Amino acid sequence: MKPFDWIVLAATLLFIVLYGLYKGRGSRNLKGFLLADRQMKWYTVALSIMATQASAITFTSTPGQAFVDGMRFIQFYLGLPLAMVILSITAVPIFHKLGVYTAYEYLEHRFDLKTRILTSLIFLSSVDLL
Repeated sequence: MKPFDWIVLAATLLFIVLYGLYKGRGSRNLKGFLLADRQMKWYTVALSIMATQASAITFTSTPGQAFVDGMRFIQFYLGLPLAMVILSITAVPIFHKLGVYTAYEYLEHRFDLKTRILTSLIFLSSVDLL
């Protein structure tokens, strides 16, 4: 990479961090930070979830995966909206009732801290392999 590329990368990362600090300045606790004090509109949350699903790794890895395996994997992406509806009907009410915000918190609540840490490590190692 050329020096200008490094400058653009550094400026972008700095902007992201500063913008995050600016937007999160009013959060005083974990609930306020993770749930945005429940002030977000439903469509903003929906767009955020879709943006998470269509991450940069998806855009950079999909052409290579299609080249190697063909386009049969695309059926998983077509099923994601249905999966989101099913999760909204099943998992979200359970999380709400228990007062947890992540699947890992649920696992800790259901089992113990060791299970939460183990599943976190398994997820992180599997992401690294992808």
